[in-house]
Amino acid sequence: MDVFGVDIGGSGIKGAPVDLERGDLAQERHKVLTPQPATPDAVADGVAEVVGHFDWSGPVGVTFPGVVTGGITRTAANVDKGWVDVDAGKLLADRLGGLPVTILNDGDAAGIAEMAFGAGRGRKGTVILLTFGTGIGSAVFIDGRLVPNTELGHLELHGHDAEKRASTKAKEDEELSWHHWAHRVQKYLAHVEMLFSPELFIIGGGVSRKADKFVPLIEGIRAEIVPAELQNNAGIVGAAMAATSR
Repeated sequence: MDVFGVDIGGSGIKGAPVDLERGDLAQERHKVLTPQPATPDAVADGVAEVVGHFDWSGPVGVTFPGVVTGGITRTAANVDKGWVDVDAGKLLADRLGGLPVTILNDGDAAGIAEMAFGAGRGRKGTVILLTFGTGIGSAVFIDGRLVPNTELGHLELHGHDAEKRASTKAKEDEELSWHHWAHRVQKYLAHVEMLFSPELFIIGGGVSRKADKFVPLIEGIRAEIVPAELQNNAGIVGAAMAATSR
């Protein structure tokens, strides 16, 4: 069965129908740029454009870069602050002509997909997925059960939000070498490991395609570190999975 997934990011909104038996996109994804400023109405228009591209008429799962509880967006670090306390589920359902919409945290969506179909499949104990992009998304699993809305990218590290120092955006904005950036990621992982003692770190986001350039440079972490197998499609797949469990 195919279900539609949309991944709202700080730089792009991308989506596609997902084959939930294979845990993979059923068609090539469609992407539009995230509007600036990324207000609720402007982003909802972008989501509608992505869904409309496929002439989709079934359930839709949508990720959001922030805390989501009961369809309400509670934080908005990398989108417009107007998202705080918005009934995003209703907003998007209305914009999509009444289609059933499920909205969840973006890191949680990527983690759900990786635990079912990717690098976390069959893993017990504490597993932490971290997505590196405009910010740092996170998903924490205890014996396969999700602890939702952890938002570990906002842990304080050397006086800063960790994602301001160790995200892919920070690497690009500061023109950091892979070695310099890997050192920052290493410090961040050491901080997270001190707090949670995971058995496994899964590194996701678009940069996971280039894991060979930085993961071998990370030292002193006890947990196993592996790249996400679904790479940057994990959010879309996880969003579609969430849409089937509503």
